[in-house]
Amino acid sequence: MGILNEWQESDKPREKLMQHGAKTLSTPELIAILMGTGTVNTSVVELSQQLMKLNNHSVRLLASKTVLDILGLKIKGIGPAKAVSIVAALELGRRYEAEKLNLTSFKTANELGAYLQNKYAHHATEQFVVLYMNNAHKILHEEVVTQGGINSTVADVRIILKLALQFNAVALVVCHNHPSGSLRPSDADKQLTSKLKSAAKLMEITLLDHIIVSPTGFFSFADEGIL
Repeated sequence: MGILNEWQESDKPREKLMQHGAKTLSTPELIAILMGTGTVNTSVVELSQQLMKLNNHSVRLLASKTVLDILGLKIKGIGPAKAVSIVAALELGRRYEAEKLNLTSFKTANELGAYLQNKYAHHATEQFVVLYMNNAHKILHEEVVTQGGINSTVADVRIILKLALQFNAVALVVCHNHPSGSLRPSDADKQLTSKLKSAAKLMEITLLDHIIVSPTGFFSFADEGIL
């Protein structure tokens, strides 16, 4: 008896993937493969459908969840092992996308925005990131300098510039995410950008851009002419 015939009814997504390829599966079917098994009364695909329903049928929203977040949904049949498998798989997906976009230098704000959006837009709290660059705008170092709450984070200009000297950077790009999804820069965002630009200039370091990212896209201060 072949392996396909040995699978149980709840394993049909695996059979479908092997016969027709991963692209033919729905999102719940793909998640069902990650989880492996259902419960006595609920198939693994039904568990996956419940999970997606509680995440507004959005993979991006699910990808923002931690293991504890998934367990907090209290879906009977999804315990720590299944939650870990889901979070690990989604992180691999992000790393795959980051690897595709992981250019050492960037020619346009669109390239840079896509790279930063993929890496930081999914976080549930604000992350403030700095890219330290050389004259050719090649990334020398990437650092999350602060992590904050749901609505804001505070970046210390002194820390940012101290690291710039440490890595011999002559140019900077700063980025932070808006968990709310809004791409509109706040007054605080504008004030910080102006303060950092002025302080960096005194040290002969150029602030190239400030990019805000969210699941809906990204906003470039440089492209909008407000840097």
